[in-house]
Amino acid sequence: MREYLLTLCITAAVTYLLTGPVRKFAIVAGAMPEIRARDVHREPTPRLGGIAMFFGLCAGLLTAGHLTNLGQLFEKSNEPRALLSGAALIWLIGVLDDKFEIDALIKLGGQMIAAGVMVMQGLTILWLPIPGVGTVALTQWQGTLLTVALVVITINAVNFVDGLDGLAAGMVCIAAAAFFMYAYRIWYSYGIEAAAPATLFAAILMGMCLGFLPHNMHPARIFMGDSGSMLIGLVLAAGAISITGQVDPDSLFGGSERSTVHQMVPVYIPLVMPLTIIAIPAADLILAIVRRTWRGQSPFAADRGHLHHRLLEIGHSHSRAVLIMYFWSALIAFGALTYSVNSASMWIVLGVVILSTLGLVLLLLPRFTPRAPRWAEAFVPPRYRRRRRTALAAAPDTSVPADPGSTDDDHRTPVAAGVSGVNGATAVGPRARLADRSRAR
Repeated sequence: MREYLLTLCITAAVTYLLTGPVRKFAIVAGAMPEIRARDVHREPTPRLGGIAMFFGLCAGLLTAGHLTNLGQLFEKSNEPRALLSGAALIWLIGVLDDKFEIDALIKLGGQMIAAGVMVMQGLTILWLPIPGVGTVALTQWQGTLLTVALVVITINAVNFVDGLDGLAAGMVCIAAAAFFMYAYRIWYSYGIEAAAPATLFAAILMGMCLGFLPHNMHPARIFMGDSGSMLIGLVLAAGAISITGQVDPDSLFGGSERSTVHQMVPVYIPLVMPLTIIAIPAADLILAIVRRTWRGQSPFAADRGHLHHRLLEIGHSHSRAVLIMYFWSALIAFGALTYSVNSASMWIVLGVVILSTLGLVLLLLPRFTPRAPRWAEAFVPPRYRRRRRTALAAAPDTSVPADPGSTDDDHRTPVAAGVSGVNGATAVGPRARLADRSRAR
């Protein structure tokens, strides 16, 4: 676990430190597109944040290759090299798109080529667990088609959800955290070394997202662009492919194949878990394709009908819409993770139902602004702190000496003359008011 944490921290540190210089480079290079009709931001913001994320990925893989335990993974498996090859190709395509706005079909072809490069180096689905049948071995072309399809779907799902500040990076980070816990449990609890690459990929992906998020939270100073969204989508898909088609279900539980698969049905461990981590982006992707096709448009035509756009339209603020998407992503991913550990407990199902109800209530209350308790106000943004208007209104005006002939109300001005008050209005002290009256006369 220490080596994973070290890899995560180095990946996050490299990504964080490089994002600032990358932002300046993006401004100089002119990677600041004009505001489009579907955009939420109001000022031109540089892109190319994927450059910092890619070098963070390289730093994470380089660090893991020189560690004692994780270094053995590079000797026994070719999957880290396959990931780096596919990531480099998809990142290059994303950088070109961020600068020159290449055609959508060209990007789709590049995504398929990147997936094919990973398949050629061994990162592919070999078998699938089927309920009531058991483990089904896939032929080479079946595994290739399924792998390419999963990579392309995941990349575009993450790319489609990248519409608000910090949304894609935060949702992928949540998914990677849940996936890391699941893969780590498979490796160390069951002693299955085939789950080691997926665990490493999840740790590096968390570091990439955590290092980029401080620069990308609202209001964002830089966007990851397609170079970043497609990159983290490919890394997420690589981890899912590694643990879905590389880990034999028979090694997880004893018994025959048929009984093994039946034991896995409650969550469908190797198959459903990778799908739950991209449930929200995948749902947004499917809805977008159906919506655009129904209107007679291209499935790749951009619009303002995504889930995060709808949250803004019903009255949610930018930050609140992002937090709601975080909530649903965490609920689905960690709910599936918890249920996979103990599927017989009804308390888990009850907890998921209660949290789902809470999430629906939050969706129906767009004007409600949560307030943090007073002891936690120092750790939350100012908009979640309680406004102490009463206390400010009752405070005496210490900037002006007390006048014996003045009333009590004169000493309860919120602030001194010429200083902005709570709501941004300028408060005027008693002596300033008297001076104004004398000048007016």
